[in-house]
Amino acid sequence: MSTGPSPTDASPRATAREPVFHVRGLARVYGEGTAAVTALAGVDFDLFRHELIVLLGASGSGKSTLLNQLGGLDSPTHGTLLYRGADLAQFDEAALTRFRRDAVGFVFQAYNLIPSLTARENVALITEICRAPMVPEEALRLVGLGERMDHFPAQLSGGEQQRVAIARAIAKRPAVLLCDEPTGALDVHTGITVLEAIERINRELGTLAVIITHNAILADMADRVFTLSDGRIVNVRTNARRGSVRDLAW
Repeated sequence: MSTGPSPTDASPRATAREPVFHVRGLARVYGEGTAAVTALAGVDFDLFRHELIVLLGASGSGKSTLLNQLGGLDSPTHGTLLYRGADLAQFDEAALTRFRRDAVGFVFQAYNLIPSLTARENVALITEICRAPMVPEEALRLVGLGERMDHFPAQLSGGEQQRVAIARAIAKRPAVLLCDEPTGALDVHTGITVLEAIERINRELGTLAVIITHNAILADMADRVFTLSDGRIVNVRTNARRGSVRDLAW
């Protein structure tokens, strides 16, 4: 079921569609001369709407650097990075801010909730600055927190807080959901609930979801799995059928 890292190695659902991201020769080098560190060494791929992508690899393999490139948090040293045909490398800071605000939802291992605000109010912080957002209540119901929206973070479990963070990320109706170790601080049962929320957003909203993880078990829930090493994509695995999160070999 594994293939080489070809940019045309798209999931069956992605065939004959325009990519959300078109990436060729993408590289990121930090520093200069003998102090230079290559975080990405020229990667090629296309990502599509409705896809769920898992990025695997050891620490330092380039996963977070790649996610930061896709999210407009960092700029490439060279290569092509197109979002729906627009060259992100040519965006000025104002355009990048609009891209991050309107097109991308970020979910990190840290929940980054404001303790003095309820779940509903934490989500409302995003909906007040975005174009055509969901109402906070809708976003919280999508992640299974319809009965907890008026609770403060201290009154919520770790998994519930992470689901509030996901609701905040998807309330803007983003085209892209970028998740960096979203279950890293959670136990298995709670992690399953969080991953099911991400899976539901991907399925019901058509959001492209990209998940960084060290847990190879999650590979079976993806359409495609990119394995990175030393800043390169060394393997692309395409799953003929996505597995249910609860059926993974935990």
